[in-house]
Amino acid sequence: MRGVARALLVAGVFGALVGPAAADEAYKRCIDTSDGTNPAWAACGGAWVAREDAKLNAAWKRLLAASEPATRKDLLGEQRAWNAFKDKACQFYANGDFGREGQVLHFPSCRAELIAQRTATLDSYGADRR
Repeated sequence: MRGVARALLVAGVFGALVGPAAADEAYKRCIDTSDGTNPAWAACGGAWVAREDAKLNAAWKRLLAASEPATRKDLLGEQRAWNAFKDKACQFYANGDFGREGQVLHFPSCRAELIAQRTATLDSYGADRR
């Protein structure tokens, strides 16, 4: 019984850390069909981050286009602060303490999820304007 409880706890913690971006099917497919090497996994993660970044950029452009000058100025300040945060976030995976797995699997997953969350936030701002 303890083993089952521990497994459920671990699954719950992992599930809490990995959100909507974890459902990226292209990433899963890339990992599943890769040769299992660190460079291949890193390429899969890099492509995932790039996809999320493209979604973020599109959401940003939509929101900015629908905003008045004062709101644009405020949004720009917020986005600059978020970019500074994003650049520091998830770095603990990339620093080597979590090994190559942290660098090639966990870091891009963390970064992609962070970007997806920001995209959802920007989309919600746009929805609030309607």
